[in-house]
Amino acid sequence: MTSTLAASGIDTSASPARALVCRACSARYPLAAQHACYECFGPLEVDYDTAALATVTREQIEAGPNNIWRYAALLPAGQDPATRVTVNPGLTPLVAAPHLAAELGITAPLWVKDDSANPTHSFKDRVVSVALTAAKALGFTRFACASTGNLANSVAAHAARAGVPSIVFIPSDLEQGKVITTAVYGGELVAIDGSYDDVNRLCGELVETDEFEDTAFVNVNVRPYYAEGSKTLGYEVAEQLGWRIPAQVVIPMASGELLTKIDKAFSELVEIGLVEAPAGGWKVFGAQSAGCNPIASALHADTDTITPVKPTGIAKSLNIGDPAAGLYALEAVRRTGGWMEYVDDDEIRAGIRDLARTTGVFAETAGGVTVAVLRKLVESGRLDPTAETVVFNTGEGLKTIDAVAGQVGPTHHIKPSLRAARDAGLLG
Repeated sequence: MTSTLAASGIDTSASPARALVCRACSARYPLAAQHACYECFGPLEVDYDTAALATVTREQIEAGPNNIWRYAALLPAGQDPATRVTVNPGLTPLVAAPHLAAELGITAPLWVKDDSANPTHSFKDRVVSVALTAAKALGFTRFACASTGNLANSVAAHAARAGVPSIVFIPSDLEQGKVITTAVYGGELVAIDGSYDDVNRLCGELVETDEFEDTAFVNVNVRPYYAEGSKTLGYEVAEQLGWRIPAQVVIPMASGELLTKIDKAFSELVEIGLVEAPAGGWKVFGAQSAGCNPIASALHADTDTITPVKPTGIAKSLNIGDPAAGLYALEAVRRTGGWMEYVDDDEIRAGIRDLARTTGVFAETAGGVTVAVLRKLVESGRLDPTAETVVFNTGEGLKTIDAVAGQVGPTHHIKPSLRAARDAGLLG
């Protein structure tokens, strides 16, 4: 669970991070490569010096680089630009979606935070940049991950940029678009006959071996730092809205960690005085596929018991059957008065097409899940159509093109002549 590497470690004279703290029992540990509590085996997260965070100003952030590192003073590592392992993700578009809003009956502003604009075309560039920057400070010399696709893309790309060897592990049935966009970077790519949960279990065993002692698995032994990268999505939304928090957010869930960290980002911004909470606070909504919905099912059953499932369906980037942060996602949704829903493959395909048709954003299947859940939340009355809402698209549709390949294509097929165009009704 922890590394014995001899390294200089996180520079606490520059970083606001002070310790790792257990989310379950609050036990505290040094800023090391450790992801689970020795007392109760609960997950660890980064704890900060609130006074240090409170010195950060809007002006300081706005003067920073046009990427996630403008928030370096709020992150656990990377305060010195020379120490960063990064492809400089962030400041992705916040797209107004009035046509989608009108179609769904939403009268307040509706926005799409489009993280497909990141360098490897998913939000994973954020978490990988922060995790590998911390890993470098901790002395690791090889980068790795267990992945459903997007994370593998990002780790391989970051390693290539940094000139560091990488080894990434994926289920063997991933979409070809995600396999190719990982393999092209030239690192080791290991396809495993099994689900993501099988892959993740193997990586958890590998990280304990001597042969992998020098290897940073971004979502295993340096996971506390990795998870903090997701906060930059929340920071950016608030900044792009003119330093305010939207009343409602709809977020796709795999492990549940993205949802918890966006909520954490909003709480931090309020706590340190960079924004004011909206009247009545904000509500957090979670979106899952019907083929992998253990967190949403627990909420619907009004229980804290999350029963692992064997994932199915087209939304493979969300197919984590045993979600590590599921309990914390439930807590965030309940505390804020939000809800969770899930949608089937046909609804996901419709969500992808709806978003593309109304906003010009082509989302991968996870984005289709989020938009389809947004529709379901409005129709059920769970989401307030008169309150400003942001939905998150976390990846690029070209990576999961098979999802809609059989549903779209040429609307006309004609010979190259004016008469053929007229006969087809193209001239009015």
